[in-house]
Amino acid sequence: MMRNVGSSSSSGKGIAAVVGVGPQLGRSVARKFAHEGYTVAILARDLGRLSRVAEEIAREEKAQVFAIRIDCADPRSVREAFEGVLSLGFVEVLVYNAYHSSSSYPSHHPTSFTHIPFQSFQTSISVSVFAAFLCAQQVIPGMMDKGKGTILFSGCSASLNGVAGFSELCCGKFALRALSQCLAREYQAFGIHVAHVIIDGVVGPPRYVTI
Repeated sequence: MMRNVGSSSSSGKGIAAVVGVGPQLGRSVARKFAHEGYTVAILARDLGRLSRVAEEIAREEKAQVFAIRIDCADPRSVREAFEGVLSLGFVEVLVYNAYHSSSSYPSHHPTSFTHIPFQSFQTSISVSVFAAFLCAQQVIPGMMDKGKGTILFSGCSASLNGVAGFSELCCGKFALRALSQCLAREYQAFGIHVAHVIIDGVVGPPRYVTI
């Protein structure tokens, strides 16, 4: 499902698609691209909440923002969502920011490896890297035709270091880093920039320590 918010505009820029738009990083990234004059497609599972985020960004940035539902654990949902994204026009930027883990590093408690259900581990890998693979496959042909484009994958400290109790998250993030490096080397010659951005810290409101 897709909802369109905001007035139409033509800036000459392509579409910026942001996958994994929550209340913090994803929303901030989407707002930044809207501020820079892109038409923005934001994607997440909860279309109701996503539509409210789209309305907020469209109002504040006077931009065209599309809210599109996606379930990154479901390959069919990913393909259907990107049919909607590609119908908007040329996707110049893809930002992949989705992940799933039953223990959200670093804010939650670790999960003992022997207590992780197989289905939970499989879902985490699917969201962290399989869906990223599918999203990239949808947009790269158009970028090759245009001879330009940018793909950004968001990572964290778990992308570089295995952490006890967080094997779900770390394995998916390690694989996403490998995918990023492979795509960067394969498509650089076609004018497509691929980067893996490691955010080595907690994303959230400022926290103050009283001394």
